[in-house]
Amino acid sequence: MPLVVFLLIGSYVAQPFVIPSRSMETTLEVGDRVLVNKLAYRFGGEIRRGDVVVFDGTGTFSGEGDPTGPLARTVGTLASSVGIGRAPAHDYVKRVIGVGGDRVRCCDERGRLEINGAASEEPWLHPGATASEVEFDIRVPEGRLWVMGDHRSGSVDSRDLLGRPGGGTVPEDRVIGRAEFVVWPPARHASLRPAGG
Repeated sequence: MPLVVFLLIGSYVAQPFVIPSRSMETTLEVGDRVLVNKLAYRFGGEIRRGDVVVFDGTGTFSGEGDPTGPLARTVGTLASSVGIGRAPAHDYVKRVIGVGGDRVRCCDERGRLEINGAASEEPWLHPGATASEVEFDIRVPEGRLWVMGDHRSGSVDSRDLLGRPGGGTVPEDRVIGRAEFVVWPPARHASLRPAGG
């Protein structure tokens, strides 16, 4: 019975997520486990700029469909929901930079992103990183998100998918939840909520 409750919580309320890549360094390191709040946006909560989100990238970041069979997919989902396996290959963790209606541009004369004409301060950027080495100017469609990694030179994100359907943006309904805390390893316990969030 406790396992069933744990699986239900992992499926619908909160789920551990293992960080698979360097794209969010130094905020998140490879192997960190974060707790993803799956209810954060379910009851009127709005996705905000600066939120760290986990999303299903199928059709945008990882192409169409899932190459794994149904049994392997089910076992993988169950294992990741209790924190003993990696998340499915089509799940990603990135930071929300722009929401529907925003104009996101790179970069101003000081090398900062501009959001709706205002310079964006990004204290989470990897030390020594620039906001972006790729120039872009995009209006984020309603119901979609522009997402980027904190380690910009080591992140495949919205910038790399400008030519794909959706122009590199992610549908809001593909967001699994908001990453709230680093829960493992203990030495890295930290909140992931932006200041004032």
